[in-house]
Amino acid sequence: MRVVVQSLLGFSLLCSSVVWAEPTATPPTNQAAQIAAATPPPKPSILPAVAGANTIIQNQAQAQENKPLTAEQIIKEKASQDAKVKALVKDQATRLQQLEKANLEALAQNQELQLKNDNLGVQVQVLQSEQSAQMFLYGAATIAVGVLLGFLIASYIYTKRRRQW
Repeated sequence: MRVVVQSLLGFSLLCSSVVWAEPTATPPTNQAAQIAAATPPPKPSILPAVAGANTIIQNQAQAQENKPLTAEQIIKEKASQDAKVKALVKDQATRLQQLEKANLEALAQNQELQLKNDNLGVQVQVLQSEQSAQMFLYGAATIAVGVLLGFLIASYIYTKRRRQW
């Protein structure tokens, strides 16, 4: 029996040294170990005075986190989280209303600009048709002046030849 107990103790010491050499992936069982595992290591600070203040604040925060929370503290934290959530929801609701209002204003402005664009398009077509009609009239006047000059020149030449005979 004594040999069995000694061999079990030796085996357990051997196993415990293996456990210390290679940490396993088993989750920690107590709350303090979970918090310690969840908190990231502190970042190095640039100024040593600030680093000292940061470590004091971090130590106080860790000391508060290591203490188990009472039911009242849990209720207060839950109420503060609920208040934060309600504030966020209210903020999002006001932002949504502002966005909807801005969207409606933008749609109205877009429709107004489309109407102005259509009116300007019609004005451009009218001006183009007026310009083409004006060019047609200039062309007709030019042809009329050319024909009139042609008749005058022809009649002058005809009368000049007649005088010579």
